[in-house]
Amino acid sequence: MPFFRDLFDTLAGRRPAASTPEVTLPPVPTGAELLDKIAGIDADIDAKVAQGRVPELVAARVHRITATARDAVPGLDKLGAGSRDAHAVMATVTSYLPEALDGYLRLPRAYADRRPVDGAKTSLMVLVDQLDLLAATMDKILDAVYRADAEALVAHGRFLAEKFGHSTLDGLDISDPGTAP
Repeated sequence: MPFFRDLFDTLAGRRPAASTPEVTLPPVPTGAELLDKIAGIDADIDAKVAQGRVPELVAARVHRITATARDAVPGLDKLGAGSRDAHAVMATVTSYLPEALDGYLRLPRAYADRRPVDGAKTSLMVLVDQLDLLAATMDKILDAVYRADAEALVAHGRFLAEKFGHSTLDGLDISDPGTAP
């Protein structure tokens, strides 16, 4: 019964307990760090377009993703700690988008843009599909981030319409009260 003997020896102080290795996770990026990363992605893709390494259709999709992520970052705290959506924004900016672009950029242009690699799809088509998926996901997350604020604005508008009996400014006298009609 070596288990019990080892346990007894450890408890009696005759042998040091085996230490459990510590797991150190990287820190979660701050909003400012995510915004810096987004700016870096935008600058990098623009440079690659200028070098002829990335087509405009890819750059346009990347800019759509980064613009939406940039808009979402300030509101990520509203989603709460451990939110899947907040993690998706962070992972898109720090991993998913850069990895998709890097995979494409490692290929020679002629091969990436003309050679079918997935059925009839070229690497460029595969990348465009990935970017479109990331863009649609970022759009959904942006809606989730600001949905409560938008709903509050709509509710306030309804309150005002009920309170004052008007849904628009039609019929209201908004002339300067200091002037005679």
